[in-house]
Amino acid sequence: MSERHGETSGGGRVWFITGTSSGFGRELTRAVVAHGDRVVATARDIAGLDDLVALAPDRVRAVRLDVTDADSIRLAVAEAERAFGRIDVLVNNAGSGLLGAFEELSESDLRHNFETNVFGAMTVTRAVLPLLRRQRSGRIVQMSSVIGVLAGPGGTAYAGTKFALEGMSEALAAEVAHLGIRVTIVEPGPFRTDFGGRSLQWGEPMEDYAELIAPARKALEASHGTQPGDPYRGAEAIIAAVGLDDPPLRLPLGAEAFLWIRTHLQSRLDELDAVEAIGADTAFR
Repeated sequence: MSERHGETSGGGRVWFITGTSSGFGRELTRAVVAHGDRVVATARDIAGLDDLVALAPDRVRAVRLDVTDADSIRLAVAEAERAFGRIDVLVNNAGSGLLGAFEELSESDLRHNFETNVFGAMTVTRAVLPLLRRQRSGRIVQMSSVIGVLAGPGGTAYAGTKFALEGMSEALAAEVAHLGIRVTIVEPGPFRTDFGGRSLQWGEPMEDYAELIAPARKALEASHGTQPGDPYRGAEAIIAAVGLDDPPLRLPLGAEAFLWIRTHLQSRLDELDAVEAIGADTAFR
């Protein structure tokens, strides 16, 4: 197998995946193992990863990692290098959901959401980048969301983190391409994970926002467990994209994501046309 494509001899690519205790992280780990690759599966509590290790004990290493703890990140990356000698694909999947009107969200909850979803991913990426630079090859997969492209009522925190992650990742992609490193931002629509259940936190309801937020919350909670997206099939799409010689910068997942993003981008173009007469003619005269 060719290193040029991010593969190595003796077991395929080496994946380093954060947040593998549930959702996309768990299903991606399963799919990577089925694909024949090796994986460092990380989580804050690795006791729940025994079944993943059992899939292929020689190719799966469970390592404790808390993306808000720089020391645990450093130790986890070092363990990955000791175990497999390299990292070919970094997947920043660990994250948390926080929804509610902006005024309903506490300062501490907002900061924690950004610490996990933005600075956590940035710190892990910073820890892995030196390995990828030395190799002159690698893939970085950033798990964003369709909410990282379009935002609505109740999404100020979560959309804020994903918009930040997307901007950072787009710039990073331009910085590391000449080093043989490619970045892909994954934007799932509604998938059957824990996002709409135990993994999701809401702000403290306020009466002035009740008519706006309460119906959206009720609909989201009612849809939990019936979302159309299969995270395992989404994981297979990620593996396929990573395997391309020229992987995409962005990978929406699910028909809904493509429809919503396409509609949103068209509305942005329409808005751009509508305000051009006001905003374009601002040069010195």
